Amino acid sequence: MDTTPPRANIPEFAVSEIAGAIRRTLEGAFGRVRIRGEITECKRYPSGHVYLSLKDENAKLEAVIWKTSVPRLSLQPENGVEVVATGRITTYADRSKYQLVIDRLEYAGAGALLARIEALRTRLLAEGLFAAERKRPLPLLPRIIGVVTSERGAVIQDIRTTIARRFPRRIILWPVPVQGVGAAEQVAAAIQGFGRLAPGGAVPRPDVLIVARGGGSLEDLMAFNEEIVVRAAADCPIPLISAVGHETDTTLIDFAADRRAPTPTAAAEMAIPARADLLADLAHKEARLRQCGLAVVERARRRLMQAERGLPDMPGILGRLHQRLEDRAERLAICGPALLERKRALLHRIAQRLPHPREQVAAKRAALSLLAARQAAAWQRGQARRQAAPALARFSANPVLALLREKRARLEGLSARLAGVSYQAVLARGFALVQDSAGTPLPSAAAVPAGARLNITFADGSVGATADGASPPDPAPPDPQPAEPRPPAAPRRKKDLPEQGALL
Repeated sequence: MDTTPPRANIPEFAVSEIAGAIRRTLEGAFGRVRIRGEITECKRYPSGHVYLSLKDENAKLEAVIWKTSVPRLSLQPENGVEVVATGRITTYADRSKYQLVIDRLEYAGAGALLARIEALRTRLLAEGLFAAERKRPLPLLPRIIGVVTSERGAVIQDIRTTIARRFPRRIILWPVPVQGVGAAEQVAAAIQGFGRLAPGGAVPRPDVLIVARGGGSLEDLMAFNEEIVVRAAADCPIPLISAVGHETDTTLIDFAADRRAPTPTAAAEMAIPARADLLADLAHKEARLRQCGLAVVERARRRLMQAERGLPDMPGILGRLHQRLEDRAERLAICGPALLERKRALLHRIAQRLPHPREQVAAKRAALSLLAARQAAAWQRGQARRQAAPALARFSANPVLALLREKRARLEGLSARLAGVSYQAVLARGFALVQDSAGTPLPSAAAVPAGARLNITFADGSVGATADGASPPDPAPPDPQPAEPRPPAAPRRKKDLPEQGALL
C-alpha cells in the first residue's frame, strides 16, 4: 500500500524567489512615479545616502536617495517640507518592505510654506535687509542682556545658566509666545519695545538682544519667518542675536540678525565672553607686555654696552695724561740747568777756538798792507800799458785776420759734412721722399695699402698722390762696383771763400 502523501497543486517558491517575483511585479506595474507628501524621518548617513519617509494624512512611504543622486537635487530634503518626489518603486527583500528610490525632488506647488518663505526671502534680499554692511559688531562685555522668548521652557534657563557660568550679567526677559496665532506680532513688538527703551531710564536699555526659541517643525518656527518679525529685527537699534531652532533649522530672522547662533546656549556664549578666557587673555597680554618691556630694556642694555665698548677709557686716559704731565714736569725741572750747562760747555769750546782780538787786528792790518802794495803795483803796470798801447795797435791786425780765416775754414768743413748726410742733397739728384697722410716716411712698397693718400716730396716742392695697390716686382740688386776715389779738393784761396750761408 502506497503511504506517500499527495502533493498539493499550489506552486512552491523559495523566499528569494517570491521576493524577486514581487519586486518584478511592482517595478513592472508602476515603473517611474511622482508622489506628493511631507518629508519626515530624514537622515543623512556618512556613506552619503539619504533615508526619509513621505507621509500624508493616512499613510507613509519609505524612500531613499542614493549618494549619486544627491548632488543633482534642486533642493535639500528637510523634515516638514512638502515635496513632489520622482522615482521608481522597488522592494527591499531583507526586510520585506517596499520603498521609493528618489532621483528628483520639487516643492509641492506654489502654495507650499517653503515656496512662500523663499519668495519673501528673495523680496527682502532685494530690498537690502540682509546686506552684510548692515551687520553691527557685538559689544565685548555687555552690562545688560535682553532676551525675547517664552518664560516657560528650557531656553531661558539655558541662557541664564550659561551667562551665570561664563560672566554673570543682568538679564531682562520680555516673555512672548513663540508659536501659534499672534506669536509673530508679539515677537516683533518685543524687539521694537527693547529698541524704544531710553538709555539710563527706569528700565535700562540692553546692550545686546537675544531672540531665542527651541527646535520644532517648520510650522512651529513659522512665527520667525513672518515679514513683520524680519523687519523688526532689521530695524532694531540694538545688536541682535538670532537663536531660533536647532543647528539645522534656518529662519528668515537669521538673515536679518547681526549674528546667528545655532542654539540658545551658543547665543549666550556669543553674547558674553567667559571670565576665565578674559583672565587668560589678560594674563597672556600681561606676559607679552612684560616680555616686550624686558626685551626693550635688554636691547637698550646691549646698545649701552656696545656704546660703552666704543667709548674710550676715560679713567685710564686721565691716568696716563697725569703720569705724562708729572714726567714732563720732572724733566722740565731737570732740563733747565742741564741746558745751561751744555750751552756753557759749548761756549767754552767755541771760545777756545776763537782767536784773540789783538791777533785779528794784526792780521787785518797785514792784509790791508798787502792790498795797498798790490794796488800800487797794479797802478804802475797800468801806466806802463797806456804808454805801450800805440805800439801794440800797429802789430795786432794780422793775428786777428788769421784767426778769422781759421774759424771760416772750420765752418766750411762742417757745412760740407752736414750737406753730405742731408736728404735734400739726395732729392736734388732726382730722388723723392714718399710719406703717408700723417707724414710718416714709407720705406717699402709693401707698407703702402691700396687707395692710401700719399705725399711725395721733391727737391723743389711736394705733390699728393693715391696708391693703386699694384706692387712692382723687386728689381735685381745691382752688381756692387768699387767706389771711385774722389780727388782731394784743391785748397781755396782767400778770395774764393764764399760768404757764410744757411746750414740746410
